[in-house]
Amino acid sequence: MSIHATGEAMAHALSLLVQGLTSLTDEGRFDEPNLDGTAGDYISFDSWEWPQGVGLFGLTQLWEARDFDPAIGTLLGDWFDRALARGLPRMNVNTTAPMLALSRYWAKTRRDDHRAVLEDWAARLMTDFKRTPLGGFQHDVSDKINDGELWDDTLFMVALFLASYGQAAGRPDLVQEAERQFLVHTHFLTDRETGLWFHGWTFDGRHNFARARWARGNAWITAGIVDLFEVAEVSPAIRAFLIGVLTDQVQALLPLQQADGTWRTLMDDDSSYVETSATAGFAYGLLKAARLGLGPDSWREAGLQAAKAVLAAIDDNGTLQGVSYGTRMGHDLQHYRDIPIQPTAYGQSLAILAMLEGSRAKGGAL
Repeated sequence: MSIHATGEAMAHALSLLVQGLTSLTDEGRFDEPNLDGTAGDYISFDSWEWPQGVGLFGLTQLWEARDFDPAIGTLLGDWFDRALARGLPRMNVNTTAPMLALSRYWAKTRRDDHRAVLEDWAARLMTDFKRTPLGGFQHDVSDKINDGELWDDTLFMVALFLASYGQAAGRPDLVQEAERQFLVHTHFLTDRETGLWFHGWTFDGRHNFARARWARGNAWITAGIVDLFEVAEVSPAIRAFLIGVLTDQVQALLPLQQADGTWRTLMDDDSSYVETSATAGFAYGLLKAARLGLGPDSWREAGLQAAKAVLAAIDDNGTLQGVSYGTRMGHDLQHYRDIPIQPTAYGQSLAILAMLEGSRAKGGAL
């Protein structure tokens, strides 16, 4: 999109991105069957999976920012009605992701049928979901059981839902569980040498796999910590600790930002490609953190540079280009370099969030 990165341009891009998100369909490029034999669809807007869950969260934030725009509210309500009529899939980390958006939608609508779904899902997470030592949620997904593994994605896909619904429903136990997950994952996934985060940890051999400082995984953390503070009241001690974790991470990621505002998919590896979904996630997290007073003006400036790069990667159909496809745990760094490029719902959502915060920072109308 060859337009100037003004607040108005970013606000205009928001409508295009929603159009691009809702028109995504699986064209059969990827064959990823689920454990139950059903086809995995990580692209189509109407599928109940983690990319769509992130996409819906982006829509809820735009809905709220536009003073509960009725058109977006109808889009969200219809999506959940269709999904619930079809029946929900088996619970895992990734199928929990849409529950975050449903919790935000329910916090406004207070529909009894939605509360029943949210209560049931939260109860099963708390009592039935498999955990690692120290109580972390094991990163099981629709097509694979990952015994004894912690992934940084889990905080965005599961912990934010518990925090959001716990706050909205008056369930401090759920907020406390979200806090616990952030603490456990911080312990095992932060790289003490740099302040960045590794993609994963396994208790089988107790190591961080390829020790990949993967950009989108780090973006889940930058955005996720800031979002945690927005969706729930976090205890003062844990809030202070996580602000320190966020500051440590940002101090490491800013020197790795490319001259055009982007980051590479392996942040400290010049042989890996530039990746726009991570860049969008960093733009969003940095701009929102600066707006909320969690970081200095340098965070805002870096976020605006990243938002400008994201804006340039949105095509005329409202589709964010340069997005790396869903990324499994890599046992070597080449795994990350080889992930294909594919438009996705999470790419659309992270771009929506980046444009939302960019427009706010530049004074554009939403």
